[in-house]
Amino acid sequence: MGRYSVPLAPRFADLASVVAGQRVVDVGCGPGALTAELVVRVGAAAVAAVDPSESFVAAAQERHPTVEVHRAAAEQLPFEDDSFDAAVAQLVVHFMADPIAGLREMARVTRPDGVVAACVWDHQGGSGPLSLFWRAVHDLDASFAGEAGLAGAGDGQLVRLFREAGLRQVEQHLLWVAVEHESFEEWWEPFTLGVGPAGAYVAGLDAAGRARLREQCHRLAPAAPFVVEAAAWAARAVV
Repeated sequence: MGRYSVPLAPRFADLASVVAGQRVVDVGCGPGALTAELVVRVGAAAVAAVDPSESFVAAAQERHPTVEVHRAAAEQLPFEDDSFDAAVAQLVVHFMADPIAGLREMARVTRPDGVVAACVWDHQGGSGPLSLFWRAVHDLDASFAGEAGLAGAGDGQLVRLFREAGLRQVEQHLLWVAVEHESFEEWWEPFTLGVGPAGAYVAGLDAAGRARLREQCHRLAPAAPFVVEAAAWAARAVV
């Protein structure tokens, strides 16, 4: 998802009003796409990052050696109350074991009147970056739901989660990115790496199944080079 999450990061940081002089925590930082944008805006010493994946923590720490990076789940953040001016979670809420608990923890570590913000790709509305892939999967296996049912992946869902977590002044936004792909192979290759729900689905197919899915994706994809426009639902609130 890095090829889409990198251009999303500045739009999301703008939504969260991240500016110099603040201290910010990146919840579910992954390998550090949003972390990099936060470092540019507030400096490495003012950024903390957490992720439950050991490999992602190692990658984020390697890329940002002076950032405070912890291995932790969103539902148990290793920080004192009121530690940050903003807590942000890019493309993470739908992977939280308990999204409401995770958002409450983000609020706990954010000072009063600070900002909590999160975003999730529009998997339910069909405008996410993997919509073409999941459409091809559904063509071949109508019983497979893909990521449409994940928390926060539809219109209004993040807002409801934010309000249930006790946040106030909740706003919903739709953030768009556009990514050009030089060839179909360049678009397809990351799905073969076994990363994320899409990669796991491909990894679970036999060779014939993978070939059928690749061919169906090729049929649905525009002629290369082509641009994928993707949208993420975002919510911003005040503690």
